[in-house]
Amino acid sequence: MSWQVTLLVYGVLLGGAIILGVPVVAAMSLVGLVGITLLKGTLLWPSLGDIVWNTVNSFSLTAVPLFVLMGEIILRSGASTRFYQGVSVLLNRVPGNLAQANIMACALFSAISGSSTATALTIGTVALPEMRRRGYSDSLTLGTLTGGGALGNLIPPSIFLLVYGAVVQQSVIDLFVATIIPGAIAVVMFMGYIAWKVIRDPSLVPARVPSHSWKQCMVALWQCVPVSILIGVIIGGMYYGVVTPTEAAGFGCLVSLVLGAMYRELSWEKARTSLTTSIAVSSVVILIIVAGQILSYAVVQSGVAKEMAKYLVDLHLTGFAFFTLLFVVYLLLGTFLDGISMMLLTVPVISPTLRAMGFSEIWFGVILVIQSELAQLSPPVGLNLFAVQSIAGDVPMKTIAWASLPYAVMLSLLTFLLYFYPELAMWLVTSMKDQ
Repeated sequence: MSWQVTLLVYGVLLGGAIILGVPVVAAMSLVGLVGITLLKGTLLWPSLGDIVWNTVNSFSLTAVPLFVLMGEIILRSGASTRFYQGVSVLLNRVPGNLAQANIMACALFSAISGSSTATALTIGTVALPEMRRRGYSDSLTLGTLTGGGALGNLIPPSIFLLVYGAVVQQSVIDLFVATIIPGAIAVVMFMGYIAWKVIRDPSLVPARVPSHSWKQCMVALWQCVPVSILIGVIIGGMYYGVVTPTEAAGFGCLVSLVLGAMYRELSWEKARTSLTTSIAVSSVVILIIVAGQILSYAVVQSGVAKEMAKYLVDLHLTGFAFFTLLFVVYLLLGTFLDGISMMLLTVPVISPTLRAMGFSEIWFGVILVIQSELAQLSPPVGLNLFAVQSIAGDVPMKTIAWASLPYAVMLSLLTFLLYFYPELAMWLVTSMKDQ
């Protein structure tokens, strides 16, 4: 078969399986197995065992369950609640107050959880009841939780980038560094938008803002210290080569347990729930990675990736036209696939083209992170939308989606900003290497 027919067969099988409700893991594995069989019958079947072993036998991927566990412990230890309360007091005079606190808390908590959905759920559980009690409009609140949660993988460390780095064999630490400036830009954009929206329509927030004494501000600052130090130690340790991402995650788990003991809120039952949830989340991630590698093996062996790269290069598309095409494709894929599945499905196919056109895989990793966050905000499968709806009561999904739209637009603008100014992602990586 020609590469075009092979790609069509893969696409039809995968799309049909997903439409029929087959789980993404099973769908990718099935298509990969069919592709390998069509290529050389059962001759390559023994390779499946090697694929599974080589995929899971990865030291860098050990960080995934450890970072998940760290976030779960922080959530149930009382540290996240105290941290949010502190941030809300410190941002008391900023237009939007608690709405701004949501964005800042999500940005900093993202550096612990490494997961968008976990960030939205954690901050939302604490923030939503309090904001409703004070009289904040849901149209403002819900968007700050879904949009702020979308910082989960953009602010390092990121589970998505841990997986991406393992797939493309790039430095995870370089990928983390590359997201620092784009992540900061996203936070500024979100907070600027909230301030503009509140100034334009003061009815979205309470008429009176509670005042706080210096003593209360000092207590609030102290409430932010433990989590802030944890974030700084983890990220700083990785960037300066003191620890690997896996070692940093293990240290983070230890410190989070110490915080739980200090606050005396981490019971044996909560600890067991943290472990159970971490195992469940990590198992899903690993299964998706294995399924993606099986499909990738079929794609590479069939020559689809190589031939498609040659075809796209021969079209002589401009860099901007190719980038825009990728943006639209990922936007569509994000409506029915999660970020990691989307990445594992496409990267083996487009990587040769990216290299041929001179795009950096580190830079493209940042682009993919933003696209995966857009997927979190894209109905009908946007996980952040469902996460916030699960704690918002009877609020219709349509309301949450409309509240999230401005944040999706801002993330889209950030994507194109990184195309025109790639140094926003690469400058810090290059600077640190030159030191």
